[in-house]
Parts: sequence; C-alpha cells; structure tokens
Amino acid sequence: MATETISAVGRIDDQRFQAGQVTTIAAAHAAHDVYTSFLPALLPAFIEKLALTTTQAGSLTLYLGWPSLLQPFIGYLADRVSLRYLVILAPTVTAVCMSSLGLAPSYAVMALMLIVVGFSTASLHAVAPVMVGRLSGRNLGQGMGYWMVGGEVAYTIGPIVVVSAVRWLGLEGITWLMVAGVLASLVLFVRLREVPGRSPDAGEPLPWREAVRSMAPTLKPLTGIVILRAFILAALVTYLPTFLTREGSDLWVAGAALTVFQVGGIVGATLAGSASDRLGRHWVLMISLATTAALMAAFLLAGGWLRLVLLLPLGITVAGTLPVLLALVQESFPANRALAHGIFMAISFTMESAVVLVMGAAGDLVGLRIAYIGAAVAPLLCLPLVAHLPGGRARVSPRST
Repeated sequence: MATETISAVGRIDDQRFQAGQVTTIAAAHAAHDVYTSFLPALLPAFIEKLALTTTQAGSLTLYLGWPSLLQPFIGYLADRVSLRYLVILAPTVTAVCMSSLGLAPSYAVMALMLIVVGFSTASLHAVAPVMVGRLSGRNLGQGMGYWMVGGEVAYTIGPIVVVSAVRWLGLEGITWLMVAGVLASLVLFVRLREVPGRSPDAGEPLPWREAVRSMAPTLKPLTGIVILRAFILAALVTYLPTFLTREGSDLWVAGAALTVFQVGGIVGATLAGSASDRLGRHWVLMISLATTAALMAAFLLAGGWLRLVLLLPLGITVAGTLPVLLALVQESFPANRALAHGIFMAISFTMESAVVLVMGAAGDLVGLRIAYIGAAVAPLLCLPLVAHLPGGRARVSPRST
C-alpha cells in the first residue's frame, strides 16, 4: 500500500518538478494569507467598534505574530512525523477566525482569536514550504518562487477584498468570507491526502542540539543578511506611505505605491527562484542586492511619478531574495529541512519586527529621509555575507514535467 501511495503522486525528492502539487500548495498559501492580510485594513473599524486606543489596535498584530517563534519546534516535529493535516486545516482555521473578528465582543476575545490564527499561520509556514521543496525536485528555487507568489498575491488583494466586503456586508457580515478558506482546505485534503508530510526516503534527522550546532556556520551570515534586508523591507513596506506623504505626495499616491511594490514582488518571486536554479544562489542574491541598492538610491534622488515607477523594479529585486534564501536553507540541511526552515522564519520574524522599531526611532531622531539613506546602504553590506553562505554553484535543472 505504501508503494502504491508513493507511486500515485510521484516520489518526493526525485528530479521532477511536480507542478500540479506545488501549485496546489502555493494556491492554499494565497487562500490562507488573504485572511491574515485583513487585519491592518480592519484596524480602523475595530478602533471605532471597541473604542480601542491606537496602542491596543497596534498590539493586535503582535498576537497574530508571536506564535511564529514556535516555528522551529513545529519544524523539528515535521522532520520526524507527518504534519500535513496542519497544512490542510490551516486555511479553514484562519478563515473562520479572521472572518469572525467583527463579531468579537471585546478586545480580549479578539486577541484570543488572533492567537489561534497565529498558531495556524505558524503551522502552515513551518510545514508547507518544506513539502513544496520536496515536491520541487532539483528545481527547489522555482518551488520556493511559487510558494512566495502565493503570499505576495494574497497581500495584494486581501485588503481590497475585506474593505469591499465591509462596505457591502458590514463588519459583522464578513463572516461569509470564511467559505473560501473552508473550500481551500477541502481541495488540499483531496490533492494532498496521499502526499507524505515528510519524504519516505529522508534520512534520520539529527537530534535538536546537534542539528542546531551543524547549522550555526550558515545561520550566522544568514542572520546578518536577514537583519540588513529588514531595513529595506521596513522602508518600502511599513513606512513607505508615511515617507511619501512627508515628501509631498498625496495620500492616493502613497497608497498606490504599496500596490506597485507588491506587484513587483509577485514578479520577483516568480523569476528569482527559477533563475537561482540555473545561475546559482549566490549570483542571484548578489545581483538582487546590488540592484536593490542602486534602485533605492535612484528612488531617493527622484521625485514625483518617477518614484512610483521605480517601486516596480524595487519590488522585483527585494522580493527576489527571499525564495533564493528559502531554497538555500532547505538544500543545505536535507535531513532537517523543516527545522532549518522554522529557525530561519523565526529569525526573520524577530529581526524584522525589531528593525521596524529601529527604523521608526531613527525617523524620529534624524528624519525618515536619513533613515532611508541608511536603508539604501544595507543591501551592499549584505554582499560580503553572501560569500559565507553555502550553495554557490549553479544547478542544472531539467524541464518540469
């Protein structure tokens, strides 16, 4: 029976890129993250309904985010037992909770619902990308690109979906939106029920301490890259509308700028992973980082609509680094893929959250323009660290079948 199951879906970790299964998981990623993208757009409505302070409203994002710190532990388990049902159930759990936030009678209930969503999100993001990696064969970068596109699409359309729903159905009426998440879980159950959560051919994973010790030489430069990259993310995501309005742009342009950047991110995630399979991870990382620094300098020197235009290639180069890093992490530790991925994601969440605060403090002390100049230099500081990462050689990838 086990042999039949494996042959029915194709061997995991074989040389083929299993496009159908990879696309299914990437689409589920999009379906899931559409719901988590609701929160920022709904904060004004929650402030009005529950009479929240700005601090209380902002802290809701922490309840959603802190379970991400558990991803290494979830990954450690995923290297040993199949956790595919966490992937299958995640869209439903997240959809039900996020679509029901408008019914929450108090801040405490809303916080509890967001913590549940946080655990669901952490489970999906710790397990599903590793499944994608195993289904991608030698085209690991391409698989990570597909995975990233799902998230980029979700955060592009999610806020539009929920504000439109609130307009037509009211805050309490958005519960109907949960239907799409439930359907996504049903599709995942049908498509993935025979796909092992971990490869049948995977070697015995290393014990926790030994695994982390073996990862340390890679995690040190990787953490440096994550920290420096976080400055660009903070500049071009969190503070972009504020920066543009202070520079004289109207609110519509400031809002449109984020959409342009996200569209560029979709393109970058699509192209960079596949390119790294052919050219090598190091080359694509160095090209992306150097180009980001140049484009950021041009963005600061430009004015008016030219800035809006430059955000498209900036989105391409900034988003293009992440699928390459994800692929590099997984291929560097094949016996502990999920643990390595979970550690990387936990580091990313922690560092990116901290850097947002640092950028905000720098903006208050010396002004956002000076802080943005510092962010423009950050990608160049990543270049020496790339040389210390494994996986520099190009990988000749067969055509997908």
